Amino acid sequence: MYPTLYRKRIIPDECVKLKDDIILHWDDEMIVTKWNTLKPRTDFHHGYSLYMLKKGIKVSKFLREDDSLFYWYCDIVEYEEDKEQNNMVVTDLLIDITVDGEDRLKVLDVDELCEALETGLITDDMFHTAIKRFGTLVAEAQSGEFSKYTDIIEKYIAD
Repeated sequence: MYPTLYRKRIIPDECVKLKDDIILHWDDEMIVTKWNTLKPRTDFHHGYSLYMLKKGIKVSKFLREDDSLFYWYCDIVEYEEDKEQNNMVVTDLLIDITVDGEDRLKVLDVDELCEALETGLITDDMFHTAIKRFGTLVAEAQSGEFSKYTDIIEKYIAD
């Protein structure tokens, strides 16, 4: 039985059990899930997520109700697995990237990352980890390597 996934946010402070996410794949390198939005939305409806456990990123394909692409959403994250409780908490380290259908990047929530550091919600180590992972992900997106993540998700959508 797969561990239960939780999404933990720092701003706002919350931890949500992803009880309705469907796990399509789980190994030591990655997790692939299929999900519907937790609350009804008008901009997107459902999607797929790829958790790259050793890289500390989560890449999600956000889809509209008609299955058209809204955008790719990339979270910089920390993973904490509790084998005894059989769960994994995925902590969002605030800074995010979106990639639209034209491969345009947009950076989000840098201000929240700075605020979290300034107010002591994250440690210096968490801040530096987030920035390093962010830099690596941006470089991959700019060099055309981002498709290695999207291709994995597309494989599971096709299956």
